[in-house]
Amino acid sequence: MPENTFDRSLPHKAWGRRDFLTTLAALSAPAFIPGSVVAAAAPAGHADMTIREVIDALLADIPGAPFPNTVDTIKAGDPGQPVKGIVTTMFATEAVIAKTIQLGANFIIAHEPTYYNHLDETAWLGNDPVFKAKQQVLAAHGICVWRFHDGIHAHKPDGIRMGVLQALGWDPYYLADTPTVMTLPGAPLKKLIAHLKKSLGIEHLKYIGDPEQVCSKVVLLPGAAGGKTQIGMIGQYQPDLLICGELNEWETSEYVRDARYIGGKIALVVLGHSVSEEPGMEWLLPVLRQKAPGVKVTHVISGDAFSWA
Repeated sequence: MPENTFDRSLPHKAWGRRDFLTTLAALSAPAFIPGSVVAAAAPAGHADMTIREVIDALLADIPGAPFPNTVDTIKAGDPGQPVKGIVTTMFATEAVIAKTIQLGANFIIAHEPTYYNHLDETAWLGNDPVFKAKQQVLAAHGICVWRFHDGIHAHKPDGIRMGVLQALGWDPYYLADTPTVMTLPGAPLKKLIAHLKKSLGIEHLKYIGDPEQVCSKVVLLPGAAGGKTQIGMIGQYQPDLLICGELNEWETSEYVRDARYIGGKIALVVLGHSVSEEPGMEWLLPVLRQKAPGVKVTHVISGDAFSWA
């Protein structure tokens, strides 16, 4: 298993949607430091649930769910089987599947696609050996994979965003009316970059801006919101800093470069897609422990796919 793939679980806490906002400041998530391993512990009790029942319990807290058109579907396995253990992750990589087998779990909740495209279409892959190997190992071990993307983002508040804010210690600055925008105590860009790297376990990230520029008003867009959304947020809120997961390098980064050339002060930090949303899937652990008491729940970090030369 790659060194940057590990499991971690938060202390047990029954944490539902209704009381979430009143408990934000009380929970501080640990830094995402690659290589750390913390064993998951199941709360006392006995679960007699199927995987489908766990999914339904999660969707019960999502306004409007289940959605008629969604990517949140079963990607592999039988959801009718009893749940033996749950793994949350960003990507159901081969390494994450291997860890799931080691843990004796049979249900992976992944935030992003399993089969290398947004809709998890597989016809185009045909008999591709990498695709077939993943299918075979999941089938051989009776593992069910379900994507939880649209639902967790539709949660009130967005579970991915809240997990990231907790990991950064920025949850006290969250405002429900403007969830993407926060006003932080002013700090130089270089200090905010150091904080992002330490809190999220990021070895390297990209940025545009003056390292000494003091930033206070921040727009946070984990994942891949797209250039129109990212640029639109800059225009709407005029932040000192935009933090995103990933971007197309002909879109937002070029806009920021041009904006700075004509005198704008906007700075940009690009974290990487997986690391920018990973804490959100860890946020799900206490929710799952409430929904499926007695089931062992573990967060396994899929990590960044890249190495740095």
